[in-house]
Amino acid sequence: MGGVDDDARKIRRPAPHDGCPVRRADDGTWQVTGYAQARAVLRDAGTVQAGLGIETVEKLPARVRRPVLYRDGPEHREHRRQTAKYFTPRRVDEHYRDLMADVAERRLAKLRAAGEAQLPELSFETAIEVASAIIGLTSSRPGIRGRLERFFPEKFGRPGLTSFHGVHWLVRQNVNWLRFYLADVRPAVRAHRREPRDDLISHLIDEGCSDAEILGECLTFAAAGMVTTREFICVAAWHLFTDDALLERYRAADEPGRLAVLHEILRLEPVVAKLRRRTTAPLSLDGGDAPVTVPAGALIDVHVDAANTDPSGVGARPLAMCPGRPADGAALSFGDGPHRCPGSGIAVLETDVFLSRLFALDGIRMVAAPRVTFANDIGGYEIRDLLVRVG
Repeated sequence: MGGVDDDARKIRRPAPHDGCPVRRADDGTWQVTGYAQARAVLRDAGTVQAGLGIETVEKLPARVRRPVLYRDGPEHREHRRQTAKYFTPRRVDEHYRDLMADVAERRLAKLRAAGEAQLPELSFETAIEVASAIIGLTSSRPGIRGRLERFFPEKFGRPGLTSFHGVHWLVRQNVNWLRFYLADVRPAVRAHRREPRDDLISHLIDEGCSDAEILGECLTFAAAGMVTTREFICVAAWHLFTDDALLERYRAADEPGRLAVLHEILRLEPVVAKLRRRTTAPLSLDGGDAPVTVPAGALIDVHVDAANTDPSGVGARPLAMCPGRPADGAALSFGDGPHRCPGSGIAVLETDVFLSRLFALDGIRMVAAPRVTFANDIGGYEIRDLLVRVG
């Protein structure tokens, strides 16, 4: 590992391990922190999705098709194969680049007019509009940002029926589902049934999905394409605001050079830092000193932040900011294997389109360091109160 002076990270999470790449925790879960071992877990055909609220999804009636995030095996692979066309580099460049530029320009016009703005709000509005166009949520009533903020609040409670707190969150969760369905999903489905389009919702309708199943898919993509992109834009901006050399490099670079900077920031600051899988068969992993066999039925926590800073996977000085590393771009920040994020190219390009224009503004500056909170279930972070000013 690099020394303390090399550590370029803004987000400081507790160290998840003692140096051992695979270990069994006291609660019985397996902790994986090595880069090669984490990639092996994510790619193995004998591991399936766990965490991310899958326990709630498993309680749905058998007739309701699960969102793609919660499926595995042949059904999952076929769905990914059929929807891959919406995320190819060529489609992103031909269909979404101009949209991203237009959305960014309109959001930054608000900043220029007001003189200052909260970057988390600007970036969330940008991510919502871009992802909505890709998904097909283009018939929403006003107020989608507020509905999504209520659905993905800064602090979550645990729904249940055994306490007032649990009942409160259960009611709140169901009300938010209903609001998003009535104001966003149902109008989109009706419009697409009248006039089919080349987007995700039309594809789901063609597959025979019910409105409830389309709602589940839309919320999955909202979390992946809107919420996480907002955090990535904010953390990347924070780095560029506070590192003059990095900002100079970013401003002077062509697009591939700028994307390399963003990939390196994301390697150090993965928005989702913990992925959970369950084994369906024994899994052998390199334990460092000797092979380790994880039994069937075990829960594995893949610590992406630790794997992304494993020198055996990403090279020397793993905590330093070194764009252009020989490792694969953002390392495991978009996952790997069957559940690798299909919209990774969209997220990085969208961030670059927005930030390259933001940092071209005269006198752009960050007023104060933002506030950071954590979503412990996924090891994620939320950046708030990042006020930017121009002129």
